[in-house]
Amino acid sequence: MKVLVTGSNGFIGKNLIIRLHELNIHTLTFTRDNSIEELKELINVADCIVHLAAVNRPKDEKDYDIVNIGLTKLICDTVRSLRKKISIILASSTQAKLSNNYGLSKLNAEKLVKKLEVDIGCRVFIYQLPGVFGKWCKPNYNSVVATFCYNISQNLPIQIKDPFLELKLVYIDDVVDEFISVIQNKKDVKVKLSIQPEYKINLEELASQIKLFHKSRFSLVSERVGNGIVRKLYSTYLSYLSPEQFSYSIPSYNDKRGNFAEIIKTKDSGQFSFFSAKPGKTRGGHYHHSKTEKFLVITGNAKFRFRHILSGETYEITTSSTELKIVETVPGWSHDITNIGSDEMIVLLWANEIFDPSNTDTIHFKF
Repeated sequence: MKVLVTGSNGFIGKNLIIRLHELNIHTLTFTRDNSIEELKELINVADCIVHLAAVNRPKDEKDYDIVNIGLTKLICDTVRSLRKKISIILASSTQAKLSNNYGLSKLNAEKLVKKLEVDIGCRVFIYQLPGVFGKWCKPNYNSVVATFCYNISQNLPIQIKDPFLELKLVYIDDVVDEFISVIQNKKDVKVKLSIQPEYKINLEELASQIKLFHKSRFSLVSERVGNGIVRKLYSTYLSYLSPEQFSYSIPSYNDKRGNFAEIIKTKDSGQFSFFSAKPGKTRGGHYHHSKTEKFLVITGNAKFRFRHILSGETYEITTSSTELKIVETVPGWSHDITNIGSDEMIVLLWANEIFDPSNTDTIHFKF
């Protein structure tokens, strides 16, 4: 199969081309650098056309007719002349329902491909896309998500005229997945076409969420980035970091025993830290009422000691980086950890709460 992608240098085009290459699907590309004759030759050998090429903020509004309508007409006329029952995906816009010049140009493009479908039986798939967000979208152009992500990540100001303006958004990976399902003939042309899931968020909520991503590098508190729109917004935000921003420092605390640093904190699942201990040094010597921890020795050798604070019962666990054994602390049991090796010990630590020095559930208890 040969898939022709128009507007392949655009935001959606770049993401789609990458995925097609991953699937070993042969791609043909058409950009504004190609000639009309080259486009006709590409259509002649293509099995499917994904028509993404369009303008939405031209300097001259005549370009709406030249590109959005004219280029679509050229594609349809060429396909009609070849009598090819080819699959065509048209990336339209929800603005096709509106009466502005851009929306009207997209509506007319829809009519052209629908007529082609009637005339020669092409399989036509028209997607009226709302706002699409994700990596490689051009900021300060036509995507408020891209603009907010770029400006906030670069410490630049943003402007919000109507904080309660609701946006309808779809994520680039979901758009690409949908298009590929059509390309691979997994989509029924009779089914109502839409990109799912579609998200709704107002400008104030959007800006606040992206600002929290930016803040997390300083607070170490991660947003809930595991699923849904927050996950996709976070991935989008990260894509606008410059290479110099790919890393950031965290505070650490040194004493005669070794080093301690908090790595990441969560809103409802505690925090991750690590500490080191020099040979013979002991850390801990306390108990918790509700706080629990999980320790993993990743370098060196360790001995954990436990004592029940009421019964006095004791227990010891010896572990090392060669065992990769999780050691868990239990409320009501005092515990400490000693480096029993000859080299520095490094331990990864998870606690089920964020450490609050003003309200610690950590009570000193001599072993």
